[in-house]
Amino acid sequence: MGSTGRTYRDVIGLTGPLLPVMSFLGRLPTATIQFGSVLLVARTNGSLAAAGLTGGALAAGQVACGPLVGRLADRRGQRTVVLAFSLANAAAIAALVAAALAGLSVALLALLGAVAGATVPLIGPLGRARLVALARRSAAPESTVGAALSFESTLDEISFVLGPALVGLAAVLAHPAYALGGAALLVAVCGSGFALHPTARATRRDRPARSVPGSRMPRSVHPLRAALALQGAMFGACQAGVTALTERLGQEEQAGLVYAAMGVMSAVAGLSMAAVPGRIPFTARWRAATAAAFVLSLPLLWTRSMGGLYAVVTVLGVAYAPHLVTVFGLTERAVPPTRLAEAMACATSAIVGGQALAVAVTGRLAESYGPAAAFAAASTAAALACAIALTARPSSYTGPTTEPARHARVPGERPATPTQEQDLEPT
Repeated sequence: MGSTGRTYRDVIGLTGPLLPVMSFLGRLPTATIQFGSVLLVARTNGSLAAAGLTGGALAAGQVACGPLVGRLADRRGQRTVVLAFSLANAAAIAALVAAALAGLSVALLALLGAVAGATVPLIGPLGRARLVALARRSAAPESTVGAALSFESTLDEISFVLGPALVGLAAVLAHPAYALGGAALLVAVCGSGFALHPTARATRRDRPARSVPGSRMPRSVHPLRAALALQGAMFGACQAGVTALTERLGQEEQAGLVYAAMGVMSAVAGLSMAAVPGRIPFTARWRAATAAAFVLSLPLLWTRSMGGLYAVVTVLGVAYAPHLVTVFGLTERAVPPTRLAEAMACATSAIVGGQALAVAVTGRLAESYGPAAAFAAASTAAALACAIALTARPSSYTGPTTEPARHARVPGERPATPTQEQDLEPT
């Protein structure tokens, strides 16, 4: 763990201590508004259907516009794009809260939810792109790049555990509107801080990406996005199954704690990825993570008690972050440097879209056929992700670049051999 600790110190050294704090607090509202919008509309409107419609519109807005935010960041730089979207997102969240409290129509609430989703500044994906760009520019070793991706995934995991927990706490103690109001304030202040941090210059381009020859997005990213969508679907199906099982056991309030246990274990596993030996190829890591997710999800089908649910879901969390870290690492190596932010944004949209669709579908399955039906859908998604990992052949980007952002083109770092390029094996 000594070398792992030094690696993470190197990661923090790339940015200084302030940026990770701003990055974490800036992405926390994204984890808050999805669940918060559902609780808010359910509380003010009294209709679960209206709440679901608003939450679904919010997810759809984020999925549809996420890649656009990433593309704009690649072409215009993160500073302007993140600043504009952070302020717009804060205004959209505030408008949604005001409309819900005023009892306005469901159609307007859904529209405002879509706007709130469309204006999410995607600090998580852009933070990954920024940290990787800093590591590449400083000719950091592959272990530091991998640790950077692990660190970013851990921040995501913690935010997606803490965000819903804060919403639930606000709903119990006062009103969901307080949580969403805090989210609007956080994204305005910390999103702006992330945008204006000096490290935003690391993602500036001398020319727009569209003018760089060979900057087309490679086909090899499609299996990676499909795997992430399936992981989102697996998480969404587990969410529906956990909710249904806790309700059946008469302990609905335990659902959030179950998610938290899984998220904490996933965060620990994500941080531990920095200790994986560099000689293990990324394709092997990908296959191992998807196989583990499938095998570890199977006991959910026979889980009937609260103790068993905690045990199985917590252990299952071991597979989540390693899969995310590995697929984001494969994505980073597969795409042109000039389109890295867009690639990270598309990957995140795939996760969000898969999760939202699975929650909608498996929620109905769980109502009709019980928690086991939702858990079966989760295992099926894991099996499909494993099949993709076993059959896909992702490759490294080999086209031209306008910056020293690739491991094979960083001054002072030896080029990768053809075998390493094919297997995506760290140098």
